[in-house]
Amino acid sequence: MKLLRYGAVGAEKPGMLDADGNVRDLSAHVTDFAGDSVSIAALDALRGIDPASLPLVENPGRIGSPLASVPNFFCVGLNYAKHAAETGAEPPKEPILFSKATSALSGPNDPVIIPRKSVKSDWEVELGIVIGAETLYVSEADALNHVAGYCIINDVSEREFQIERGGTWMKGKGAPTFGPTGPWLVTADEVPDPQKLDLSLSLNGEVVQSSNTDDMIFSVVEIVSYMSQFMKLVPGDIIATGTPSGVGMGMKPQRFLRPGDVMELEIEGLGKQRQEAVAAE
Repeated sequence: MKLLRYGAVGAEKPGMLDADGNVRDLSAHVTDFAGDSVSIAALDALRGIDPASLPLVENPGRIGSPLASVPNFFCVGLNYAKHAAETGAEPPKEPILFSKATSALSGPNDPVIIPRKSVKSDWEVELGIVIGAETLYVSEADALNHVAGYCIINDVSEREFQIERGGTWMKGKGAPTFGPTGPWLVTADEVPDPQKLDLSLSLNGEVVQSSNTDDMIFSVVEIVSYMSQFMKLVPGDIIATGTPSGVGMGMKPQRFLRPGDVMELEIEGLGKQRQEAVAAE
């Protein structure tokens, strides 16, 4: 299934794509997508619905984040071999974990707001994991049984805030709109192998990131199992799994977002995003 939320900010409705790519209204079956409503059991119940039986949405308008809110917005750093190389970092021996503010969550085509005093806002196309069950001390062999689905995430990052201002990476990662997600939550059964997905990001029409998830240092199963040794993951958590090479920080000379820049992201089977960068008021 491809699940989504459509409508104005704060008034989104849950929907499902049918076989022809049309939006169908799921409001009679689920209030919204967040937390337990994206658990594996809840998604299994929706799977029995014939999309053709649902009301057709003629003009869905804006597409929001497929999740209304998230308990946790986790991220994995330096998780593509070529990205680690372009930053001059040694490939990590264990996953580097950090969080984005949950308030960074935004729609896949909403504007990205460059924060006040930002000079180094950057882009990062990433495969997102949506957790579908309580996950604690799981093995790698069992890890995928705890994944509800996948989505595109742009892990927008302010590099000066992240690297040059001391402390942890979080303050460079959590500004409002720094977490465009979607357009869809694609259930795990539609992604046979999350380590064989092409992903890309274009800036103003020029492809700057183009890779495949097979370049990930730590795979989806390794990430989920590893994280569960330190914390309990819960339904609705999302994990951004790292970005490939081609970020602005790695360019020579470096290139960062300016108002008017347009980012277009795509991951095989998971849809597309488009955001315009705008200055904060």
